[in-house]
Amino acid sequence: MIANPTISLMTAQEYLVWEDKQPIKYNFINGKVYAMTGGTLPHNSIALNLASALKIHLRGKSCKVFMADAKLGVSANGPYYYPDVMVTCDHRDQKSRKVIYHPCLIAEVLSPGTEGSDRGKKFRHYRRLDTLREYLLIDSETMSIECYRLNDRGKWELSTYLMDETTKDATEPDVHITSIDFNCPLSQLYEDVEFFEDQDD
Repeated sequence: MIANPTISLMTAQEYLVWEDKQPIKYNFINGKVYAMTGGTLPHNSIALNLASALKIHLRGKSCKVFMADAKLGVSANGPYYYPDVMVTCDHRDQKSRKVIYHPCLIAEVLSPGTEGSDRGKKFRHYRRLDTLREYLLIDSETMSIECYRLNDRGKWELSTYLMDETTKDATEPDVHITSIDFNCPLSQLYEDVEFFEDQDD
């Protein structure tokens, strides 16, 4: 994200009106707007693979899947973000036209420029959402997913899914999202993604 120094501080309501007229999307944090930057093709493929699998799984259920063009509001006063993928099953979001406020799942595909924020400030903001149950951090450079899951004691627990770890029956791990009872082979979320190892000159 890139802050726009030419724009003065604004309220959340001013941001919502202002952003509607802009040619690009902006996150809104503490009165400041941050231009959304483009991701890589692997980043796009991973987000699309996850969203497509979730859409199929949730078809006919009272849940909706959204990708990066959908705005998330942590509260009416912000912050506002554009997660890579999110799911809401809350009736309050069913007729929403512009902003989702009650997701149960948020997923971010990591990149070098956003990883620090995704793990830090952004996750701290997301944890303020009382409906959020799981937060996925998906590596775009290796088959690795971290799932932060809210337990019954109100604590966030980490589960990891790595391609170099096999199950007891020597198969690849399934990614399990408990909030929507979703299971998927790890490799399915990386379909059509090519990884390139650094080579010495």
